[in-house]
Amino acid sequence: MSSPGSPYPGLDLIATAVVLVGDGLRIRHVNSAAEHLFGLSGRNVVGHRVEEVFAEGASLVRALHYALSRNSGFTDHEFALSTGPEGSRLLSCTVTPVEAPGVAASLEFNPLDQPLRIVREEHTWLQSEANRELLRNLAHEIKNPLGGIRGAAQLLEHELARPSLKEYTQVVIKEADRLQQLMDRLLMPHRPSRVARVNLHEALERVRSLLLAEAPGTLKIRRDYDTSLPELEGDREQLIQAVLNIARNSAQALEGKGTIIFRTRVARGVTLAKRRRRLAIALEIIDDGPGIAPEIRERIFYPLVSGREAGTGLGLSIAQTFVGQHHGSIECDSRPGHTCFTVLLPLPDDV
Repeated sequence: MSSPGSPYPGLDLIATAVVLVGDGLRIRHVNSAAEHLFGLSGRNVVGHRVEEVFAEGASLVRALHYALSRNSGFTDHEFALSTGPEGSRLLSCTVTPVEAPGVAASLEFNPLDQPLRIVREEHTWLQSEANRELLRNLAHEIKNPLGGIRGAAQLLEHELARPSLKEYTQVVIKEADRLQQLMDRLLMPHRPSRVARVNLHEALERVRSLLLAEAPGTLKIRRDYDTSLPELEGDREQLIQAVLNIARNSAQALEGKGTIIFRTRVARGVTLAKRRRRLAIALEIIDDGPGIAPEIRERIFYPLVSGREAGTGLGLSIAQTFVGQHHGSIECDSRPGHTCFTVLLPLPDDV
């Protein structure tokens, strides 16, 4: 998966994020793990000075000068760094002088929030599963009497002498149908998966066309695809539905006017469903909307939790269920003007 013609192909095979710096503190190489960690493209930043790429570049420059002046490596265990408006990541940063042609030092980064993320992800999953199980049981209990209510309303409608009274039975029938659809959505994620090789970009294009059809001319959906990504194993329809639910959530937050970005990258050495994965696909769905309200931010994947008055609160819950059935995970980072849902999906071991 290393870039064609990369002078340091071995660095793309390790899970640690590595940036090589040359003379004038200009970036010589960014490995795949660093591209994923900071959300950047190595091809676009090679040749740029460190402070031009990283928002907090001044502190990184000081660290490099310190290591190079003493010809000695060191590690800072609480280093805040970012490459743009997405916000800082808390990292451990190791600076090591290097004696190699054109390379002065290497920077190694490890996110300090990863163990916390894994614990939080597991807690959210368990809580969501408990909520979904409760709602599934309720849905089964509600479906039978709901059918009886609808049938009784139809029989009553045929017995009414005054046609104007049928307006009221129609209200009962239509509301019963609406509740029936809601119960079906609660039970939907539990059909058996149909696993096959899936091209994620083809699935994303399907989602893109559906969203643009719903908001013609007003919504912009930009693509930032890594076209070298291999196919993954999964249920194509479930994956389309999961992405559609997330992206539609973004479109609704934008009220159909704004920009959504679909970005794909390779992720290396990630832990998903308590298993270390050599390779995974990282899909980011980013919008520039108002952000998720703080009071529901920690509960957005729970069933029936919605930030919209007319929302059912099932879209993200179903998306998480489908992604979980593919041994993946969903994370969300949100603030006004920037909301990013990151979906991690493991790639087959034989890739």
